[in-house]
Amino acid sequence: MNEMEQKGKFKEAQINNALGMFILVFGIIILFGMLYTETFVQHMTDLVAGALLILIGGGMVWRARKRLSKLRNRINRGKEKQ
Repeated sequence: MNEMEQKGKFKEAQINNALGMFILVFGIIILFGMLYTETFVQHMTDLVAGALLILIGGGMVWRARKRLSKLRNRINRGKEKQ
């Protein structure tokens, strides 16, 4: 893998990390909004939607950070060889 591909994958992982954080925070906001609903159906809708968004966002953040760590290690090893 050449340097341009590594930089491209690094940028992609950074973008996924930021997007995942946004989705995660949005899910937390939806769960907080559950406090202001009136019916049981509204509570369950907000609970399920918020939980799904938190899971998706958390998964994106976890995967992006794992990938960033691997890419940083690979880039640092490449610099040490030079």
